[in-house]
Amino acid sequence: MIKLVNLTSINQQEFVDLFSSRGDLTATKFIPVVEEIVRDVKENGDDALIKYTSKFDWSEVSKDAFRVKDEEFAEAYSKTDSETKRIIQLAVKRVTAFHEKQKQNSWFDTGKDGLILGQITNALDIVGMYAPGGKAKYPSSVIMTAIPAKVAGVERLIMCSPPDKDGKISPEILVAAKESGVTEIYKVGGAQAVASMAYGTQTIPKVDKIAGPGNIYVNLAKQMVFGAVDIDMFAGASEILILADHTANPTYVVADLLSQAEHDEMSSSILITTSMELALQVKEQLNEQLEQLPRKDIARESIENYGYILVTDSLEEGIKFANLIAPEHIELCIEEPSRYLGKIRNVGAIYVGNFSCEPLGDYLAGPSHVLPTSGTARFFSPVCVDTFTKKCSLIWFDEKSMKEIANDTIKFAQLEKLDAHAKSVKVRLEN
Repeated sequence: MIKLVNLTSINQQEFVDLFSSRGDLTATKFIPVVEEIVRDVKENGDDALIKYTSKFDWSEVSKDAFRVKDEEFAEAYSKTDSETKRIIQLAVKRVTAFHEKQKQNSWFDTGKDGLILGQITNALDIVGMYAPGGKAKYPSSVIMTAIPAKVAGVERLIMCSPPDKDGKISPEILVAAKESGVTEIYKVGGAQAVASMAYGTQTIPKVDKIAGPGNIYVNLAKQMVFGAVDIDMFAGASEILILADHTANPTYVVADLLSQAEHDEMSSSILITTSMELALQVKEQLNEQLEQLPRKDIARESIENYGYILVTDSLEEGIKFANLIAPEHIELCIEEPSRYLGKIRNVGAIYVGNFSCEPLGDYLAGPSHVLPTSGTARFFSPVCVDTFTKKCSLIWFDEKSMKEIANDTIKFAQLEKLDAHAKSVKVRLEN
């Protein structure tokens, strides 16, 4: 089932390439379909949305039925039990508290001779979110995407989510959206939802940025519209890497590996350990825990395809390899984890110690769980307040401070043979 090998025996670069390219071949066959949907929505707006929503989700859709109405929110609250509402509100509170600490203010630096330089930080005007529906209903992802945007100061936050065959969106999704400050919701799913937010239709506004997880159609569409609109990141299947030594609890390790494997057949679960004893215990226990899962078929395929136990001689070697993989999540189930924290550079989120299991971060820890995957943690960050802000530079010279660098600016412009640049400065000296 899960593959147990020595880390030194594998071609590490080939392993990393396999890890980061999961799903690429599968995605290729969907590209023409998504391209057609995106082009159709861009050109035909609501008419295209009606066509695809009727085809894929809700046969009775009409143009005036896309936007969720007040009475639908009221119905969602009435159908959601009090305990679920309490947990959603707790998550909103904790996620908000964490992201409030990320806010950055504009700043100004007054130099000598009247020069003022600075940076102005503004929230985006309008952001579009995607919330999966159908088999995958994740109110937690609504919270983890919407709250950083609201804390950043986004005033108009819209959301698209696919309806069921009766034209309904999951009550838990609607409650989570309302509690998180989403201002309007549209019953549209798939690539057509992404295209509608990227280009705008008669009903759905064009946004500045699209964020949130989705299936292969959604992710391909986000890549295709990037440039017309910003996106949060290029998302792939979930993944976890556990770095463990002899102090780790094998039962905990197996449970955590399976917590990611149950997401999707393309998910990846990797254990890197310095303890052969632990490796053998994990291998032995994995099938037993797997058989207890309702989603065992999905988890089994994930483990068989992308599950590994890699035995290494040293934690340093394991961390070096982890930085090559750049996984979505890393768990440090090791003695003295603080010694190694500074050496881990490429990861979406780090969980420290035997009691910091990844699902805590998925729901209530505080940081957004929308994280870079497929090796993109080398250059992407988790969704955060900065995801929904933009910055501009402030440059303010008076005459005296301008004169101090005028001649050198002219020389630099002449070096690049940009005479109009040079003249722009010269005319100020001449006058």
